[in-house]
Amino acid sequence: MLTDVVENYIGIQRATGRVFRTQSGLLRDFARYAEARGGHTVRAATVLEWAARGPTSGTCHGRLQVVRRFARFVHAEDTRHEIPPAGAFGPRPARRVPYIYSPTEIQRLLEAAADLTPQGSLRPKTYVTMLGLIAATGLRISEALALRIDDITSDGLVIIETKFRKSRLVPIHPTTRRALNEYLSARERHAGTDHAVFVSEWGTGLCYSTVIATFLKLIRRIGIHPGVGMKGPRIHDLRHTFAVRSLEQCAGDHEAIARHMVALSTYLGHTHLADTYWYLEATPCLLAEIAVRSETLAQGGER
Repeated sequence: MLTDVVENYIGIQRATGRVFRTQSGLLRDFARYAEARGGHTVRAATVLEWAARGPTSGTCHGRLQVVRRFARFVHAEDTRHEIPPAGAFGPRPARRVPYIYSPTEIQRLLEAAADLTPQGSLRPKTYVTMLGLIAATGLRISEALALRIDDITSDGLVIIETKFRKSRLVPIHPTTRRALNEYLSARERHAGTDHAVFVSEWGTGLCYSTVIATFLKLIRRIGIHPGVGMKGPRIHDLRHTFAVRSLEQCAGDHEAIARHMVALSTYLGHTHLADTYWYLEATPCLLAEIAVRSETLAQGGER
């Protein structure tokens, strides 16, 4: 059964330390789709048919790549498994350009969160603190929602085995700690027995879909979303903004940039330093410096 082959592959990937959550869901869905059509091995035509069910070209490309990696792995032991062509849906879509919030926009976002209803409840304080924490630390939204009370220590926030199963300590600024402590004091008066830091009006941990829906209402309220059905700023862009603003502090000091890249990569929980260097693309002042230095080098000047 193809399902058994998929489960074995998922087990191997997780044994190597990968979370493999999204990929496992896609592979299981593909296996069900293929078996419903009488397939017991990977067939290129079936893969392309299944991948094409994605809502966008980017999604189709991603679905294809997940199954293609699986097919290459199992083909090594059983050549009956076919490896689908890599470029069936065109070139890989370009990485989405991040939206970099201005300090004023972040302030307006937090003010809008403070106006959430019901007033006097924990909800406004929860969203103000959560969004402010992400903006101040660059946490992923999943990391913020996964925080537990015991993860807040005197040394900072303990982020436990989130993306890529990496754990790390995130030191926080005294002003961030003060805001977090004020929220926790309010939380004690409203929350139930749930150990999640950020909880709903019912005292239970916040749901990701609820947070995203609320965030979209907030950015539309402050007028920085282009409209329904159009791509606008994301909550994840607060993380991008943190990274870009951090790098901007090093402008003019190239040695500082190199040192800061390593520290920032660790702080953000990146697996590869290249993931952090990507933020240079969204840092105009540093890109301008790189362009000038590249031109000088091309003309035979000093590096």
